[in-house]
Amino acid sequence: MKKKVVLAFSGGLDTSFCCIYLAQDRDLEVHSVIVNTGGFSEKELQEIETRAYALGVTSHAVVDETANYYDSCIKYLVFGNVLKNATYPLSVSAERVSQATAIANYVKKIGADYVAHGSTGAGNDQVRFDMIFNIIIPQVEIITPIRDLKLSREAEIEYLENHGVSYSAEKARYSINKGLWGTSVGGKETLTSNETLPEEAWPTQVSETEARKIELTFKKGELVAIDGEVMEPVKAIQQLQAIAQPYGIGRDIHVGDTIIGIKGRVGFEAAAPMVIIKAHHTLEKHTLTKWQLSWKEQLASFYGNWLHEGQFHDPVMRNIEAFLADTQKTVSGKVFVELLPYRFQIIGIESAHDLMSNKFGSYGEMNNSWSGEDVKGFSKIFGNQVMIWHKVNSHED
Repeated sequence: MKKKVVLAFSGGLDTSFCCIYLAQDRDLEVHSVIVNTGGFSEKELQEIETRAYALGVTSHAVVDETANYYDSCIKYLVFGNVLKNATYPLSVSAERVSQATAIANYVKKIGADYVAHGSTGAGNDQVRFDMIFNIIIPQVEIITPIRDLKLSREAEIEYLENHGVSYSAEKARYSINKGLWGTSVGGKETLTSNETLPEEAWPTQVSETEARKIELTFKKGELVAIDGEVMEPVKAIQQLQAIAQPYGIGRDIHVGDTIIGIKGRVGFEAAAPMVIIKAHHTLEKHTLTKWQLSWKEQLASFYGNWLHEGQFHDPVMRNIEAFLADTQKTVSGKVFVELLPYRFQIIGIESAHDLMSNKFGSYGEMNNSWSGEDVKGFSKIFGNQVMIWHKVNSHED
């Protein structure tokens, strides 16, 4: 009997090559699996399944990980207002750890001998997939044809054509990855330091030009309603994406340090993540204390960086998640947002937990909780040690 290999399959160029190579060159029984993290329609999933069988796989499976992806990962990225390098909402990074984990569990389910993925030897995904497979299924051998054979996209297309499979070079110009938390776009421009993606490369074209005001409702840090319509957080993200992305909001190019130590650029469009994070952060600034905000920022930065590098299964991540979740007890209320072409602005918030209450005074005008004399004494005490330091050390000048 042939040995089984589970192939992480997307239907793109790299995994199409892997299907034929693993079956014909390696003589393995190929079981393809695609993990849906909110980026595929039913029609797209059906087309991918049809393609997989046309490429000769023995079986094909769809694992819908969308709800778990939100509950185990995205929720905490919102709680932490996580933007890598103050720019990128970890659209692909977060998605990959969820996909790799689901694939490892599928390997265990069908008892495969090997697991394969289509990562090249130049990016982050190879590390994320390999590491998570080594953590969850250490006894299973990993096969990475594109990386091992050092193939160019042109060589892959030629190989497929030699095996009777046509693949458009034009289609291969841009690598697009769509998920619940945003869409990444890679092309020849992102391989440079000075070029940007052309308009036609963006998956969503700008079609909305009239300003629109929306109301976002958060409950304990989670988006639960848009314009008063209550819905589950996953649905709320998808609906906000449909509303905001046609404005061209959330388009950018992220420049970052890869896990393997080289710089990389990737384009992304992530209207819903950017609006949600900014709105959530604004609500937090009204409802959390100074030190809650300070420690959240530090821990969330570490959380985002460690997640980006694939270390989702490190137990310290569960510790940080517990802290982040605990801080959200009072992060409830409405945030008012205005959408405009290529940008948005936060108008303000309403919350029963708003610490900016005129019951305690108005900033820059008056205070109801203490007198001016109280402040004079406090100011002396608050700066006392620094004053002493300067007196003791003034003779050194």
